[in-house]
Amino acid sequence: MPKVLRIINRLNLGGPTFNAAYLSKFLAPEFETLLVSGMKADSEESSEFIVKELGLQPVYIPEMYRELNPFRDYKAYFKIREIIKKFKPDIVHTHAAKAGAVGRLAAAHEGVPVIIHTFHGHVFHSYFGPAKTRGFLEIERFLARRTTKIIALSQAQKNELSSIYKIAPQQKFEIIPLGFDLEKFEVKQEEKRQKFRQQYNISYDEIAIGIVGRLVPVKNHRLFLKALSLVAAKSSKRVRAFIIGDGEDRQRIELYAQSLGLAFNNESRQQKNLLTFTSWIKDIDVSNAGMDIIALTSNNEGTPVSLIEAQASGKPIVTTLVGGIEDIVIKNKTALLSAINDENAFAENLLRLVEDAELRTALSKNGADFVRNKFSYQRLCNDMSLLYNSLLLETK
Repeated sequence: MPKVLRIINRLNLGGPTFNAAYLSKFLAPEFETLLVSGMKADSEESSEFIVKELGLQPVYIPEMYRELNPFRDYKAYFKIREIIKKFKPDIVHTHAAKAGAVGRLAAAHEGVPVIIHTFHGHVFHSYFGPAKTRGFLEIERFLARRTTKIIALSQAQKNELSSIYKIAPQQKFEIIPLGFDLEKFEVKQEEKRQKFRQQYNISYDEIAIGIVGRLVPVKNHRLFLKALSLVAAKSSKRVRAFIIGDGEDRQRIELYAQSLGLAFNNESRQQKNLLTFTSWIKDIDVSNAGMDIIALTSNNEGTPVSLIEAQASGKPIVTTLVGGIEDIVIKNKTALLSAINDENAFAENLLRLVEDAELRTALSKNGADFVRNKFSYQRLCNDMSLLYNSLLLETK
């Protein structure tokens, strides 16, 4: 049985954890997998419950954090080398940037036959200044030369990484979309909807708009708030908005909401202000069921899980057009899209969805079938098994 050492940055809520967890669990017994994880930041919500529910027991590296720290990163690198020596993997598969850096270097040094890295996103724009961005690009190009195969989550991401940022030649990339257990988003919808709307005192005639994700600058919640202020001023409907998530930018987002005159409350479930900051909600299938529209305003994305889950829940989407989004929604069929620098278009799309119940219904009906076929964890595992076996054959 081939052995896979799977290394992930950290177990925080998001697509990478689900991806790594499902692959670690469901590629057995064909592959024996050891899951290794770094540590999440205090401001992030833990997704450790996901791996525990699957019966997985990750090995944690206390020194490995998302942030750069040469001393800690050096120690993490040597710990991974020790794990490789003991486990003797045939494949090392890393997920996201920090795990990809220390994990691939350790695997290359220990002579692991197959080294794979998945880009779940990147930091090549909208994160840092030009000098730091160039530094990260050079690091990734260096690491790519020591990688057997790089996995992109979409065609758009592959084109961006290979043609725009020139991380590696196109032939080094394989496209394998994410996969999830989407059934929970499809069942007991009305029961879940009533539960959420009762919890947050949402009336039957109020249109609930949700945006899900970390509260960090790249997610551009300012755009969401600007659009919300326009909708509140122009709409004939009663509207409630919910920012689901937390993070380092929360205080700045709250101050910006105040500057726009948007009344809000923090995590209180019974106040009926226009805007509610809910912090993290683990049962996102319940909150999605309670929503009428799901929004995304990011400046940079890989494959945003919130939009896959929104479609599985049968919710229409309004989003900026970034990263691999065009590969995970159907334009004007499941989502209304706008450019990241076109604030008016995003606001008008949101207003249009709020005002037009028939349009919301039409977009809702298309989403579930689309993501069920394209983003199941069974498909993910099958695709990865085929790739692993083909690369192992090449080493013989």
